[in-house]
Amino acid sequence: MNLVVGVGDMKVSNDPESVLVTYSLGSCIALAIYDPVAKVGGLLHYMLPESSLDVQKARKNPYMFGDIGIPVLFKETYKFGAKKNRLQIIVAGGSQILDQKGLFNIGKRNHTVLRKMFWKNNVMIDFEDVGGTVNRTLKLEIKTGQAWLKISGAGMKKI
Repeated sequence: MNLVVGVGDMKVSNDPESVLVTYSLGSCIALAIYDPVAKVGGLLHYMLPESSLDVQKARKNPYMFGDIGIPVLFKETYKFGAKKNRLQIIVAGGSQILDQKGLFNIGKRNHTVLRKMFWKNNVMIDFEDVGGTVNRTLKLEIKTGQAWLKISGAGMKKI
């Protein structure tokens, strides 16, 4: 059963029948985490780097912002028995789709906030596909931890 993670959304599951999927990643970042022992995974699709850009929106929807959505994703998987040192980490997105001249650099800024947080917390990324000018789709199967990435103009590939 596909659980769709929309823009500014997050889902965590330990249901072996679930597949977490997010579509149309442009400048947004998808962060997928999976614990192979606890068999729990989570997927966050955030659209902006810092909650200080709009504090009211951040209160209503913390998943919209990387700086507060990322810690929430980790904490929610811990509730299902995940352990930080076992997590497999996948990052995708961060393109420059509507900002071809790099005026706002939202994709790069989204990626930078994640990398800084991971560096400070000693979190290593297992697979990453970011940047460029393409859209991406990311899927994570809870039963096995298998993930797939689709890049616009190319087919779905196992990662």
